[in-house]
Amino acid sequence: MIIGIGGVSRSGKTLLSAFIKDLYPDRKTKILCQDDFVISEDEIPRIKGEIDWECPESIDWKRFHNALKQTIKEYDMAIAEGLLVFYRPEITAMFDRKIFVEIPEELFRKRKITDMRWGSFPDWYVDHIWTSFLKYGNIRKGKQNFLFVSGEVKFQKEKIKDYLEGRRMKVEG
Repeated sequence: MIIGIGGVSRSGKTLLSAFIKDLYPDRKTKILCQDDFVISEDEIPRIKGEIDWECPESIDWKRFHNALKQTIKEYDMAIAEGLLVFYRPEITAMFDRKIFVEIPEELFRKRKITDMRWGSFPDWYVDHIWTSFLKYGNIRKGKQNFLFVSGEVKFQKEKIKDYLEGRRMKVEG
């Protein structure tokens, strides 16, 4: 099974990936973080002199696609997570299950401002991250076979398991 998890930066994608892996301790599972498939920094487009990590051109899509194909050969479950995970139709088509983690803009901003993994960001860049998410990574409700979950509250174990195990295929909210 290949699971795709999308959402804006700091929404809870990585946390949900680990949560799902823990739900199935008997399955050999690998988590693929889209951040691990970024091209070299000198090739990434720039915006106002800063590296534009938030654009589709920053991802090595071929390497990401190949990693997904290889992972599913070697593991029972592959979980791919990232802001742009649903951007390319050929990759989205690989996912058996698709989950989108939602948080409001205000919470994104609060979390991002305190995120110091890569140092501090100017305010305009935080705006840019949100705008890029809306442009490239936001999945509109109404998409069939997507599970929409809140990144504001504790993940609901049964709701997620029901979806992953095919008991709730058209799910929103």
